[in-house]
Amino acid sequence: MRKYLGLILLVTPAAAPAQSIAPGRWDIVSTAVDLVIPGAPGFLLKMMKGRSKTEHKCVTPVSAETGVAALLVPDPKAQCRVDHVQIAGGRYAQTLTCPQKKGGPMQITRAGTYTANGFTGRLKMAGQAPKGPLAITIDQSASHVAGACRK
Repeated sequence: MRKYLGLILLVTPAAAPAQSIAPGRWDIVSTAVDLVIPGAPGFLLKMMKGRSKTEHKCVTPVSAETGVAALLVPDPKAQCRVDHVQIAGGRYAQTLTCPQKKGGPMQITRAGTYTANGFTGRLKMAGQAPKGPLAITIDQSASHVAGACRK
């Protein structure tokens, strides 16, 4: 718990008070917009384009006080490093560096708008695949779905 709270505090701007969000269950829907993955079959890339994946997050009451920053915290399993984050005035921008199993790290940028009801934005990933440079663009939106988290 302390580890997660520490990470949240790292990405929360100190200059402005956070606009808190509702605690509980949140869904973050990521939809593939554009995929450039060298070596991947074209039909597979066409199938993936437009597909969505939903990530479920449980935001504690303490984390909810940090606002949208609680939703932008990367999954600890990904072992991403937050390089920069700016959250103010209804807009957010974030850059991350995430390791890959093979090859150099993946560079990720996120930007968009937020309110107390969630966020909408675009995520861009760039890195090196075994057969060349890859680039993935994803649209994301977050919304509150329930007042209590499942146990």
